Amino acid sequence: MFDEQAILNELTFKAIRSSGAGGQHVNKTASKVELTFDLEASVILTEEQKALLKINLEPRLTKAFVLIMQCGESRSQHKNKSIIISRFLELIRTNLIPDKERIPTKTPKAVIRKRLTNKRKNAEKKTNRKPPQID
Repeated sequence: MFDEQAILNELTFKAIRSSGAGGQHVNKTASKVELTFDLEASVILTEEQKALLKINLEPRLTKAFVLIMQCGESRSQHKNKSIIISRFLELIRTNLIPDKERIPTKTPKAVIRKRLTNKRKNAEKKTNRKPPQID
């Protein structure tokens, strides 16, 4: 598929101030981690893999095909970094799997036969509602 250790070298991390619980400590430490991955500039991924990721990750990518992810779950910057790396790798792994081609199924003959008999019964029911023709 792809070399996970090599792709980690292409990631850039930035520590930013996290919101949420923490009191005064949260206002002075940068524990939230922001991960950015430039899909276009990646040398690890092949062109086919890049095209597949562009399609599958389209809502999450910027116009310049940069993936930005953030994690501020923990008060620890190191824990947030490990969480975001595992999320990123899982996201790439799952989106590199191509969709299975759908094989159209045939309509069973019994179903067709049943539809036609019901149609015939309905037609007879409606013709029987008409008043008889007297000549």
